[in-house]
Order: sequence, then C-alpha cells, then structure tokens
Amino acid sequence: MSVLPLVFTSGWASGINAYAVVLLLGLFGAAGLTDEVPESLQRTDVLIAAGVLFLCEAVADKIPYVDSAWDSVHTVIRPVAGAVVAALLAGESGSLPELAAGAVGGTTALMSHLVKAGTRMAVNTSPEPFSNIAVSTAEDLGVAGIVTFAIFHPLPAAIIAATLLALGLVILVFLASRIRRFLRRRAQRREERRVAAGLRGHRPDD
Repeated sequence: MSVLPLVFTSGWASGINAYAVVLLLGLFGAAGLTDEVPESLQRTDVLIAAGVLFLCEAVADKIPYVDSAWDSVHTVIRPVAGAVVAALLAGESGSLPELAAGAVGGTTALMSHLVKAGTRMAVNTSPEPFSNIAVSTAEDLGVAGIVTFAIFHPLPAAIIAATLLALGLVILVFLASRIRRFLRRRAQRREERRVAAGLRGHRPDD
C-alpha cells in the first residue's frame, strides 16, 4: 500500500510517455535518490534503450498525423509498460500486491493513453503544426515534473495525476466531435489513396 501512490502516478505517466517514465525512474534509482526503484530499471542497457526510444518519441510526437500513428502503435505498449513498471515497483515476484499493482498501473496507463491519443486527434484537425509541438512539449514537461515530484512526495503527486486524468477524460468528451472529424478525414484520405492506386494499376498501355 505504501508504494500505491507511486504506482498510480507512474501508470498515469506511462500512458503519456512510457519511455520517459522508465528513463526517469531508472536514473533516480541509479543516482541513489530513492530506494523504491528496482535494480532492473537501473540497468545500463535499460536506460540506453529507454533514452533512445524517448528521443524517437520526442520527435514523432510533435509531427502532425505522425503523432497519431505513433499513438496507435503504442495503444498496447503503454498500458503494458505501465503494468510492468508498477509490478516492479511493488516487488515480491508473483505476490498478490505485485499483481494488484500491475493492474492499477496498466489500467491507469490505458486511460491516460486514451486521453492523450484522443486529444492529439482533436489537435490534428487544425492545419498548423505549432499546436502539436506545444501540446507534446507540455506533455513531456508534465510527465517529467510529476514523476520527479512523485519520487519525493508520492501521495500529492498521485492526487495531481488523478486530477489531471479526470480533467483529461472530461476534455475528451467535449472534443468528441473534433475527434470524429479527424477519423472521417483519415478514412477519406485512405480511400483516396486506395482509389488512386487502383487507377494507376488499371492504366491502359500507351
């Protein structure tokens, strides 16, 4: 139970940027700033992999439409990462607390991922790229700030994460019409590409 606030916060953050969570927790653990982070997250290979993937996400997440494609790929990755990190934080392999922590982390990560992906779809309805950059930067800074805060003040950080998650879900409801417009536009582009490819394939010989 003592690690539950950190588990919840890490799950929320994993739904937004799982690689940043692994990288930050690993660095904090390796620096000796906390005893909550297991050694498996502090390994050099894990930190390098998380760092490289974090840089990839930092770029992809700021490009219109590429960000939504990236989110689609991570619909499974982020909740799984949230569950794994939560289970590692709980420790005691195979124990009930570990399984419960994994469930909390995975569920929270899935919910925050849906908020992130849905919000990004709404942002992509605007023609300019600057809103994508602004939203992505705010997400990166938010994850870094709250995970850092959670290391030293886990309960207040969990309250902030829960509040942000609730606000995100409410905002997602209000953005539903823009999200539907984004999905229709994407489906139309796919159909146009399919028709264009079909026409090229049936072009008569000169």
